[in-house]
Amino acid sequence: MAIGSRFATWAPIIVLGVMAALTYWLERVIEASAPDIVGPSRSDPDFIVRNISAVSLGQTGKAEHSLTASKMVHYPEDDSTLVTQPKFVSYSAAQAPVTITARQGVVSSKGDHVYFQDDVRVARAPHGDQSELILRTTFLHVIPDAHLAKTDRQVTILDDATVVTAVGLELNTQTHELRLLSDVRSTYDPAKAPPRSRKR
Repeated sequence: MAIGSRFATWAPIIVLGVMAALTYWLERVIEASAPDIVGPSRSDPDFIVRNISAVSLGQTGKAEHSLTASKMVHYPEDDSTLVTQPKFVSYSAAQAPVTITARQGVVSSKGDHVYFQDDVRVARAPHGDQSELILRTTFLHVIPDAHLAKTDRQVTILDDATVVTAVGLELNTQTHELRLLSDVRSTYDPAKAPPRSRKR
């Protein structure tokens, strides 16, 4: 079954495009939290931060992004950072807030790779005549410099009227090209669609 053009075009792009902002924000929080440490590289953590809560403000003083996590652990051997139970919220005056949660996130040394693992959930709140939009998977690899988000696991994307499932996903947030790699299935119930989205 064909996926509705409105859903297929803007929904995954808005949701996954926010992840590039999250990776940048994680880098800033990590840099601000890290103590100055001099010594040989080692495999055990060099610092642990618990109960993180940070907010990024825009020029008008309004919140643009917020990040909470139960724990952040930095490993000097490969300069990676493990974030436990991250919750990232991106606020926009023009769009509804987008919330990203996972049981665990791993950020590479330069922030050029971020891996979300276990119960990854991306949700865009209802906005205007648009219903809540949710993306679920068990693993998501984000490469900000390449404008790429991808997974080889099962993905479910749903709103009130549409459910799309697939195995594997690749999204280029710059070109807006979305590829669902295999076993793509979709269902659409026009009776559940917002009134303006229904075909007349």
